[in-house]
Parts: sequence; structure tokens; C-alpha cells
Amino acid sequence: MGLIPLLIFIGIVLLVSIKQVNEYQRGVTFTLGKYSTTKMPGWRLVIPIFQSMVKVDIRTKAVDVPDQEAITKDNIPIRINAVIYYKIADSKKAILEVENYFWAMSQIAQTTMRNVVGAKTLDELLQNRDAVSNEIEEIIDAESDQWGVKVSSVELKDVVVPESLKRTISKEAEAEREKRAVIIKAEGDRMAAENLAKAAQTLNSTPGAMHLRTLQSINDLSSDQSNTTIWMIPTEVLDAVKGFANNNKK
Repeated sequence: MGLIPLLIFIGIVLLVSIKQVNEYQRGVTFTLGKYSTTKMPGWRLVIPIFQSMVKVDIRTKAVDVPDQEAITKDNIPIRINAVIYYKIADSKKAILEVENYFWAMSQIAQTTMRNVVGAKTLDELLQNRDAVSNEIEEIIDAESDQWGVKVSSVELKDVVVPESLKRTISKEAEAEREKRAVIIKAEGDRMAAENLAKAAQTLNSTPGAMHLRTLQSINDLSSDQSNTTIWMIPTEVLDAVKGFANNNKK
């Protein structure tokens, strides 16, 4: 073989051997079928036949978990879906420990969601959605750690309840609002009665207070000329007036 063909052959081998690993990737390299190293970003040499390389994307990924049918702790059927954000923390484990980490994350997310929802009542699920999301995140993160996957967050998107149950919940909420309104009104009446009792006690115990209150009421009534007032005078007073008039005539 001449020199020029040899150089051409070597050049072709080098071109074929050079692999580019982008900044958002890691290259898991195998030598004779065994794991050897993980290549960092840049141009990397991979010897044909003897070596191979699998590129792993380490950017954050989003898994849209499809609607899951579940039954809550209080036996209410619901549909729930979520989004899981995760990234590859260990490229070696992501290739060696699981066949397809994307599919595996989707499956474990569905199973975990059904299990967590089954341990919660509907009220807990609706009122503490963030807490439920955090619980799902912790469970999935612990399970996926063996695959070199780090879960960033879990967001519950929708919790769908049957239409018949929606009407029941609406009636229950309306009844709760009416109950609060009755309680508030009763509390107001009680406070008003207590204040009236205290005012009556003060007027009764203070000399002249009742007369001052009477004069104030007369003044309030006389401020409007359209008011017509009727005075109720005790008969004893009239008898006293009559007696005084008869004495003057004598």
C-alpha cells in the first residue's frame, strides 16, 4: 500500500472516530462492550469497532402524565393528570440501570399518582394540592435515584370529579355559606342585646339619666316638623293637675 492511500485511510478512520458531544450532552463510552468512561462536551475520539458511545441529553425534561383514573380514600372516583420535570444527574446510571428512562419515569409517575391519591380524601386532594404534589415528587425522586434521574418538581394540572358530585359539592358549599351567615347574625344579635342590657343598667343606676335620655329623644323628634308625636301621661299626673286646679277655684 502506498503512502498516499495509507494517509487517506488513516484520515477516514480519524473522521469516523471523532464524535462531537454538545454542551447539553454527556457521552457514555463502552470499550469492547464494557463501560469505560463518560465523555464531556467537545470533540471526542471513539475508536471504531472497539468502542461505542451513547449520548445522553442532560437538559430538564417534562413528562406529561396522561389522565389517571383513581379512587380517593373516601371512595370517590376522579381523574387526575400532572406534569413531571426531571433531568439526568448521572449519565452512566441512566444508560446502565434502566432500558428507557423516559418511559420508566412515565410509568412510575402514573403508579405513584394513583397510590398517593388513593390515600387521600377528596377534600385533602382539593385543598392541599401543593402538599400532594410534593409527596408525589419525593416518592418518584427516591425511586428514580437508582436510574441517575433527579426530579425537579411535580405539578398537578387537573383534578376532575364527576358532574353529579360537582352539584353535591356546590350545594354543600352553599349550605356552609348560609350556616356562616346565620352564625354571624346570631353573634351580632347577642352583642347588640348585651350592649342594650348594659345601657339599660347604666340608665337605671345613674340618677337623672333616664330624664336626660327622654329629653334627648324629644329633641330628636322635634327636629323634623313632619313628625307627629303622641305623649302618654300617667293618670296620676292628670289627677294631681285637676286637684291643683280645684284648689285654686276655691
